[in-house]
Amino acid sequence: MIPRELSDHARQMATWFPIVSVMGPRQSGKSTLLRNAFPDYTYLNLETSKLSNLANNDPAGFMELQPKHSFIDEMQFAPDLFPEMQAISDERHETGQYLISGSQNFLMNKNITESLAGRVGILTLLPLSYRETQGAYPDFSVDQFMFRGGYPRIYDAGIPEDVYFRSYIDTYLQRDISTLLPVRNLTTFQNFLKLCAQNSGELLNASKLARDMELRRETINEWLTVLAASYIVFLLPPYFSNARKRLTKTPKLYFYDTGLLCYLLGIRSVDALIRHPKRGAVFENLIVEETLKRGFNANSESRLYFYRDSNGVEVDLMDMTDSLKPQLIEIKSGITPKDDFFRHLKTVGRDLDIPIEQRQVVYRGKSSYRTPNGRFMSAKDYLLR
Repeated sequence: MIPRELSDHARQMATWFPIVSVMGPRQSGKSTLLRNAFPDYTYLNLETSKLSNLANNDPAGFMELQPKHSFIDEMQFAPDLFPEMQAISDERHETGQYLISGSQNFLMNKNITESLAGRVGILTLLPLSYRETQGAYPDFSVDQFMFRGGYPRIYDAGIPEDVYFRSYIDTYLQRDISTLLPVRNLTTFQNFLKLCAQNSGELLNASKLARDMELRRETINEWLTVLAASYIVFLLPPYFSNARKRLTKTPKLYFYDTGLLCYLLGIRSVDALIRHPKRGAVFENLIVEETLKRGFNANSESRLYFYRDSNGVEVDLMDMTDSLKPQLIEIKSGITPKDDFFRHLKTVGRDLDIPIEQRQVVYRGKSSYRTPNGRFMSAKDYLLR
């Protein structure tokens, strides 16, 4: 098992809340993390028909039979357990009573909001970060990770990437999408996933997606909502200020995992990725995704944005998590540093009063060093810091 940075935070949550829930995409390692962090808890998987039937036929009786320290996995298969868990945890007035997780986050969120609000500490586990993989694979390059992504099963079982992601998509479509959305033709939805991949790193244009798919815009928005709730894609909001400059108000679309993104783009090797016309978009996705992942792994709330004004001035990433030390980040997929990369950082940094030492260009080169305009950072140094 590759150690996960979120493990200590899960243990801490169990000392604060009666219930701890770990959310995240399917197969991100949620069950493995909780079972290893809490080895003394009784493990129950409601994906098995026997336990699921017992839980649904008599939810109160089922919960009464469970030990005080129980981990109930795939709990969305027995939604009536949520109010029963609430009643028992309120009666005991103790922390760390239950661990819960599930693969259908949309249903899990709905039931947690309705029954367990205020009683549950929620953590989000995304696929492995580059920094986490370095513990087990110290020679693994950024380019290799960008192509492979972070789903643990690929590393654990050595499954070829295309085999894994083909199975992952088929499972996701058949088990999750078919139950959450009235999608009559799953092939159409798979084509929508590929279209989203083609638009990764671009401003979200739901109307254009609808035209390309020959679907209603409301349908596209509904599908995007489910993809976001399932931790497949996320939207990066634009930075907005009260300044006179006209700034875009449209978010950008990104994927939570570049391995899945590469598969949907038809990229089947690291070499093909390096030569692919979408390499820049995939590399940008990697840096934004890993910055977001860093916040989740630290159990902190990230405040990430991009900047674009009507004059075409753009900064790929603004990390405003530390309000006293905001960061401007330009992302370049080349390996040759160029002073011109700081052009927009200089303009935006001056307008927003962000010091030079907080402006950086992240690129695929090997060296990190300071310049009079800001700092060049190798992707490896940025991802490992």
